[in-house]
Amino acid sequence: MGKHSFLVLNIWLMSYMCPTHRSSLQQQTPPPYRERVEGAESFPLDFTAVEGNMDNFVVQIKNLAQSLYPCSAQKLDQDMKLHFLKNLSVTCNDGSPAGYYIKESKGSKRWLLFLEGGWYCFDSQTCESRYETMRRLMSSTKWPLTRTGRGILSPQPEENPHWWNANMVFIPYCSSDVWSGATPKTDQSKTQCVIAQCVSLWLWLREGFIKKDLSVESKGFVRGLADSGWFLDNKQYKFTDCLDTISCAPTEAIKRGIRYWGGLVPESCRQAHVGEEWNCFFGYKVYPTLKSPVFVAQWLFDEAQLTVDNIHLTGQPIHEGQWRYIQKLGQELRLTLRDVPAMFAPACLSHELITRADWTDIRVKGISLPRALHCWDRSLHHNLHINSSHGHQKHTTPPVRGCLLQLIDSCPWPHCNPSCPTIRDQLTGQEMSVIQFLKHMGFDVQKMAQQQGMEPKKLLGMLNNGN
Repeated sequence: MGKHSFLVLNIWLMSYMCPTHRSSLQQQTPPPYRERVEGAESFPLDFTAVEGNMDNFVVQIKNLAQSLYPCSAQKLDQDMKLHFLKNLSVTCNDGSPAGYYIKESKGSKRWLLFLEGGWYCFDSQTCESRYETMRRLMSSTKWPLTRTGRGILSPQPEENPHWWNANMVFIPYCSSDVWSGATPKTDQSKTQCVIAQCVSLWLWLREGFIKKDLSVESKGFVRGLADSGWFLDNKQYKFTDCLDTISCAPTEAIKRGIRYWGGLVPESCRQAHVGEEWNCFFGYKVYPTLKSPVFVAQWLFDEAQLTVDNIHLTGQPIHEGQWRYIQKLGQELRLTLRDVPAMFAPACLSHELITRADWTDIRVKGISLPRALHCWDRSLHHNLHINSSHGHQKHTTPPVRGCLLQLIDSCPWPHCNPSCPTIRDQLTGQEMSVIQFLKHMGFDVQKMAQQQGMEPKKLLGMLNNGN
């Protein structure tokens, strides 16, 4: 047959197929040879040169799988729909009801629960300011009735290859307390933090619709995915008074916030940091105390971290001291990740990853985040099966053969990974190459090459190739 393989598939579609699909297939020209089967329809799929176009082959198979869904499932809107909690004691900052968005997937026992992020306020002044500028994060009054999932919450297999048909729950953040507050509602201020939304929601989820849908075997098999929340309690580049949430050092803001929110932390972490519970709000300190497995997705040069460190990339070139600080930040973050068995840490300047539509394009060591998460998930199931007789789960698990789970870039500059998200000039909106971006930030190629003991041309090649 030569270099290419040719494949012809005759797919038999049983009589339960949706009428719309059946009629469209009947309009196709029948093949010369067709075996008759009572109560069934068939149509040919002719995939030629499969080896040369495997991606197209996979896409068509996925589309075929979607077309085989029951009619009732196809009629459902793929967007997540808003539901408000009936428990009126769980509210947003302004007293409007808390809620969640959900898209159920009939037949699936997998659930993705996404807790939205959005920073915090830590006293009446900062909460009043937040209410004026970011009311969406303090009130549910203008929440849309539906939300379209992106990234890991997308129902499209091309965008979300491994979890596209899972049950999706998006829980909006409107309590400004880093999902930790337990302060009862009062009438003193419309921005007073309220009862812990996360605790109440977890109790509701545990006893509500998830409990009836989960099988005995999978009940309680919970794992976490931390996206862009691995903040450091490092020293700010420029110290400022704690007057607002942007310039206030995270350690001081959290210390004030815990008192204002009545913040709760996991008991295991509280016991490890008695009297200094603020430590439990920093990923690298709370992580060792967790019992359930957690995968960490973190940009090495997170924009939010740089902002609270008072490094503001506002279109003006930065000077050498700021540049050194940015590099040091990447080094420090790498050190805090060294004992994390499952991670994805690209050397990019960005914030948030798993809900990006292009999350499949970003790679570390040639592996995308969806692929890494899929490998991790398989490893956990494999290990759970092995240890089931012991009645417990291990926190660390050996990877399945062929899976790399510790994916972290070694190159030292922002966007030295060529798969990083597109950079745009903040003033003109024009796309920039990595070299243009680094020069824009004040990167001196000649000086840096001299410090590294190499020719400038070689350094430029390394930057362009992401090595």
